[in-house]
Amino acid sequence: MWAASPAFRRQLFLLRSLAPTCADGGRASSSSLRPHLMYAAAGPVYEADAEAVVRRITPPLDRARHKGQAGKIAIIGGCREYTGAPYFAAISALRVGADLSHVFCTKDAATVIKSYSPELIVHPILEESYSVRDDERESVSSSILAEVIKWMERFDCIVVGPGLGRDSFLMDCVGNIMRHARQANIPTVVDGDGLFLITNNIGLVEDNSLAILTPNVYEYKRLVQKVLNCEVNEENASEQLTALCQKIGGVTIMRKGKADLISDGKKVTQVSTFGSPRRCGGQGDILSGSNISVLMARIHFFSIYF
Repeated sequence: MWAASPAFRRQLFLLRSLAPTCADGGRASSSSLRPHLMYAAAGPVYEADAEAVVRRITPPLDRARHKGQAGKIAIIGGCREYTGAPYFAAISALRVGADLSHVFCTKDAATVIKSYSPELIVHPILEESYSVRDDERESVSSSILAEVIKWMERFDCIVVGPGLGRDSFLMDCVGNIMRHARQANIPTVVDGDGLFLITNNIGLVEDNSLAILTPNVYEYKRLVQKVLNCEVNEENASEQLTALCQKIGGVTIMRKGKADLISDGKKVTQVSTFGSPRRCGGQGDILSGSNISVLMARIHFFSIYF
């Protein structure tokens, strides 16, 4: 029964794409991974060929497919202060090859995001505390969740966090959306302010094998302090990352840095291909929206059609 489940098939496809040894005992292509010289207590750290991986996960053009089969992505984020982040995440998913990109944001952010590109489908349904009376919170929260649920089953992946902000009411609403996505077995990428949300509520991603966390140096530090109750240990970075994944349970973490470290709690992969040395706002949103969300969308497509 488990072997026929969508979650298992997604994981199998991910292993075939990224892991040095496939679940069925086969070997991954040497063009996508090669052993790294560094060995950790949990096993060897493998160096990923970033270009080969990106080529593998980018949806190919196929005349037999129809709109939506190359990926339907939803971005949960965007408030009156931050409209660029959800745009970067949503538009980059389209640029990499996804067919449809939705943005669920606050009303104040919607018009701005709509003006950036006619390609994006924008849902102005989220609310912040300043626009909701205390006696309305429960009904408004229920209404927001009901509106998202109408769309949720259509998505191959959701990205939570770009431009979300830290408003308490908005955070509570997004937490409810994440719970429903988990019940519906929708892969979830957590970035930006979404990481602030789950750091304070680990249960939202605990034991969820379809969750990917993409923390930067500060977000990773907060996660380590919260979950492992210690400081970041750079000398044993791969072991600590593996321990963090295992402690949360099931999640995959991509620790962004000079060399990115990726682990599912079982093995560690390193990507040390250098990009721009400039570290400006929006780069993480492009990463989570393009490569990671489209990868998960492809896994979802694989689980349905193969």
